[in-house]
This record gives sequence, structure tokens and C-alpha cells, in this order.
Amino acid sequence: MEALNVGGDEALGHKLDDARTIWHHLSRHGGKAPVIMARGQGLRLWDVDGREYLDASSGGVWCVNVGYGREDLALAVYRQLKEMPFYVASGGNLPAIALAKKLLASAPGLARVYLSNSGSEANEKAYKMLRLLAHCAGEPDRKTIVYRDRDYHGTTYGALASSGQEERRAGFGPFPGGFLRVPHALCYRCHFGLAYPGCDLECARAVGRAVAGYGPGKIVGGIFEPITAGGGVIVPVPEYYPEISRQFKKHGHKLIIDEVVCGVGRTGDMFAYPGLGLAPDIVTMAKGLASAYMPISVTATTEEIFKALQAGDERLGYFRDISTFGGSAAGPAAALENLAIIERENLLENVRRMGERLMAGIRGCLDHPNVGDVRGKGLLVGAEFVSDKKTKEPLPEALVIKVASTMAANGVLVGRTNRSIPGLNNVINFAPAYVATESDIDAIVDAFGASLAEALGARP
Repeated sequence: MEALNVGGDEALGHKLDDARTIWHHLSRHGGKAPVIMARGQGLRLWDVDGREYLDASSGGVWCVNVGYGREDLALAVYRQLKEMPFYVASGGNLPAIALAKKLLASAPGLARVYLSNSGSEANEKAYKMLRLLAHCAGEPDRKTIVYRDRDYHGTTYGALASSGQEERRAGFGPFPGGFLRVPHALCYRCHFGLAYPGCDLECARAVGRAVAGYGPGKIVGGIFEPITAGGGVIVPVPEYYPEISRQFKKHGHKLIIDEVVCGVGRTGDMFAYPGLGLAPDIVTMAKGLASAYMPISVTATTEEIFKALQAGDERLGYFRDISTFGGSAAGPAAALENLAIIERENLLENVRRMGERLMAGIRGCLDHPNVGDVRGKGLLVGAEFVSDKKTKEPLPEALVIKVASTMAANGVLVGRTNRSIPGLNNVINFAPAYVATESDIDAIVDAFGASLAEALGARP
């Protein structure tokens, strides 16, 4: 790799310019200066001071899934930009058509692709589709969308209104109505104080009770992450989703599965929903769709949804919606090349193998007094921290930050629940790129163990 031309006065200049001009995401300014990255290759990043990091978070938000420095992906975007960069999505472009065909071939039950440019937007489109569907069916009271505590569906107002993370929502209200929250599905902190398998799936049955109490005739559908990602890497038990699906079908409710994080390979399968026994009406995807080389998202629907929204009133009954950058041709070109890379490098198999190695390594730290639970699937693993294993009292967020900061100081970048769930921002997550090697995984695990000892004290 070419030597980095960073450090010294040049690096200082970048930092000063950043401090004067950039408003950073999720940050209270005036404290520690943010890291400024200059270059990436594979799982490695270099900041403006020339310091090297192993990125165990795929860009910090689970999206640079095939790694940094992919010339094949950059060239695919370059070629498309030269050929034709954009045309409004009320028309078409060739990469969009090719991407739709490719995605739908791996997405059982889905038949149509609606393009936009972020996960939040993809979910907003899904909500609008379901509510317009009820309008077209002459069911004006059927507007409410069910969502789950601790799930996250985006930062725009509708998406945030349906996200079960109160610290993300605090101070931004009032939110639009028409959303109903149901309990989370985390066995480690069962909402009902029960223990699986003797719980009779109370978390799933509670969804049915909530819907019945609200009035099934007012519910149009619901949205769920297959694995709750930013809310603590929560993997529901196998029987959970079949029970949810049964309840939704019973009342004619539509099901949206938010695969913005899990989709396109993160769990070791192209999509998580088929393995859960689900037949969703809508699936949303974004983050890893183009491995963040271009912004792109998809709201994929069944043919039934599509046709129902073509059969409405000629003037106002069809899907009157637009996303400016849904007309990008470079986004679909990047996504197509990303999917090709995943196939030709057999990365789904690598996700499964490296995921097992990562899970085993992080679980090896369960003997530490502050590591209460380790859970996940594929290259999506979370470690929950506690002050006391018997009571499961959460470790204070400041100490979880200390562990993550110590890992960064030791050259490994991880993610964590970040001011999301009051009193429960106590999960560090690991989500390295799909190209991770055994030595990469071992370096992540070793850094975790060493940082635990350094930040919280050694194992007993």
C-alpha cells in the first residue's frame, strides 16, 4: 500500500479545519476531538496522524461490508458515472433493472424494488405504502404500525417515531401518531421476568394482546428487525417469529422486515428472513447493499402490494412518492458489483466461519465478572456488560465507553449502544467486514480481552 502523506502540520491543519466547520453525528462538541480517517484497505484504517486501526465495526455503523480500498467497486461506480450518472426514477436506468433482478432472485416472495438512498427513507416508504394500501382498500381506520422496544428503524420523523430507543427520540417530539410499541424479545432481560423455554413465548404473545387491546381493525402492519442490532444485538428464540407471523396473518396485518443491518450477508445468509420462517410483505435494506461505496437503499415488496397500489384511484390512489437520488445509476452499479464480490469471493461462507470464530472468542471472555451475556449470529456479535452477574445490574455507560475507548487506543475499533436506551447502553458490538481473516478475528478477540483487563480489571 502506498505510504500515507499525513502527520505533522498537515494533520494539525485537518483537525483545525474539522473543528471549525464540521458538525459531527451523535456528538457533543467541545470534548475529545474525533478521529479523522485518511485511508483504508481491507479491515485497516489509517488516521491523519498515520496511526493504524483494525476496524471491527465495518465503518462504525455496520456498512463497509466488503472492506476498504476495493478498486473493483470504485471502478464500477466510475464507469457508470461516465456513462450516465442519473435519471429521475419515474423513468429507468440499466443498473437499476439489473440490480432489481439480482436482488429478487435471492429474496423469496418479493417481486418489486423501490429505490431510495438511506435505511430511514426505505422504512418511510414502507409505512407510506401500507397506509395508502389501507386507504385504497376503503379501511381508513387501519393506519397504525406496530414496532418493538429496542429496535431502531431510522432517524427521520416516521422512522424515529417507530424506534424503541428513547434516548434517540428525546427532545425531538412531538412525533407523528399511528404507531404502537410492543415489548422486546431479549431473553437475558425478559420483560416479563420469565425464562426460556418455560416462558410460553410471552414476548410474542404480548404482541397479540397489545394488538387486541388497541383494536386489530386499526392496525395495518408491523415492522421488526430480524436481529435487533443497535438496540443490543438481540436474537429472538427460534419460535418467536413464527408466532408473530401467525398473529399477523390472523388479523390480515402486513409485515415489514427491516434488513437494513442484517441484509446482504451480515448474518451469513443473503437475507435473514427466510431462515426465520417469515414471508414478509415488505423488506427494507440499505447499509451493506453497496458496502457504503455509494448511498442506496431498497424497499422490496410482494407483487400483491405492488398491484394493489396500481389499482387505486387514478388521481390519488397510486403511490405518489419520489426520492431524488433513487434515480442514481451509480448506486445500483455499486450494489451490483458489491453483490458480485460477495459471490465470487464466497464471502457468505466466510461470514459463517469467521462468525463462529468471533462468537467463540468473545464468549471466552464470559468468565470476566463484568461480561454478562454474549449473543449474535454471523459477523454480528454483542457483549453485554453488567456490574453484578447475579442481579444483572447494567454496567454504567461511562465504563462501557471506557472499554470501547481502550480498545481504540489498542488499535481496534468497535461499536456500542450509544445513548439509546436509558440505563441499558451497556453492549459493545463487533461487526467486522466479510473479508475478515482468522488473524483479524483473533486480533479483535485478543484486544477485547486485554482491554477488559486494562479498563475494568483482570479476571478473577
